[in-house]
Amino acid sequence: HIDHGVGQFSGLETIDVNGKPQEAIRLVYKDGDVLYVGIHSLHRISKFTGKEGSIPKVNKLGTQAWATLKNKTKTKIKELAFDLIQLYAKRRSQPGFQFSPDTYLQNDLEASFMYEDTPDQYKATQAVKEDMEKPQPMDRLVCGDVGFGKTEVAIRAAFKACMDQKQVAYLVPTTVLANQQYKAFKERMEEYPIKVELLNRFVDQKTTKIVLDGLAGGYVDIVIGTHRLLSDDIKPKNLGLLIIDEEQRFGVLHKEKIKKIKANVDVLSLSATPIPRTLQ
Repeated sequence: HIDHGVGQFSGLETIDVNGKPQEAIRLVYKDGDVLYVGIHSLHRISKFTGKEGSIPKVNKLGTQAWATLKNKTKTKIKELAFDLIQLYAKRRSQPGFQFSPDTYLQNDLEASFMYEDTPDQYKATQAVKEDMEKPQPMDRLVCGDVGFGKTEVAIRAAFKACMDQKQVAYLVPTTVLANQQYKAFKERMEEYPIKVELLNRFVDQKTTKIVLDGLAGGYVDIVIGTHRLLSDDIKPKNLGLLIIDEEQRFGVLHKEKIKKIKANVDVLSLSATPIPRTLQ
C-alpha cells in the first residue's frame, strides 16, 4: 500500500460506509492490524514483487518505518541515476579504443564457422564490428532466442579485439554456462594464437593464480567466468572488450562493479530475454 507498506491480502469484505454497503479489500498488517481499502482507492495498492523465494517483511500500521524506507529508496535511486548519467557522459566524452578493420585471420575465423550465417547473425556481426571500429566506446545489446547463434557473434567480436592485442572479459551468470562458453571459444580458436582461460569457484586456487597473473601480465587474451570476474583481484593489463551474457541476470551490485570497469571499454551485452530494463 502506497501509504502503509507491505500487508497481506485476506480477501474481499462488504463494509458499511456512511450507511451504504461497499466492497473493500481487507489487508492484514503486523500484529493482526487490519486495513480496509475501498474499491475507489484500489490505485493505492499493488502486488508485491520481490526476490523469488524470500518472504516479504510485513509492516506495522502507524509507524514511520515505511516512510523512512521509501525516502531511503528514493535517495538511492537518485544516486544510482546520477552515477549512471555521469558514467554515460564520461563514456561519451572519452575516446575509446578504435579497433582496426578486419584482418585476413578474422575472415579466416568467420569462414571456418560450420553453419551458414543467418541474415540476422550476419547483420549483428557487422554492426558490432562497425561499432568497435568507431572511436567512441561501444554499447550494444544483441537479443536472440537460445540457440540462434549469439555466441558466434561474441566469438567474432572477441577475436577482433585480440587481433589488436586487447584482452576480453566474458561475464556469464552461471558456472554451467561459463564451462559451455569456454568450450565453445576454445574449440573455435584452437588454431589461432589466442589463450582462453576459465575462472569460476570450481577452478582450484593454483590455476586461478596462474590465470590472474596471466591477465595482469597480458598473456591471457580471453577470460570467461562468473561473478568471480568482478572480484577486486582481477586486474587485466589491457582490457578492450567486455561481453556480458544474460545481462538481466546480474543484480544491481554486480552492475555497479561492471560500470566501474567499463568507462572506456567496449561493451557487448547478450540477452535471450530482452526485458524492458535492459533495453532502457
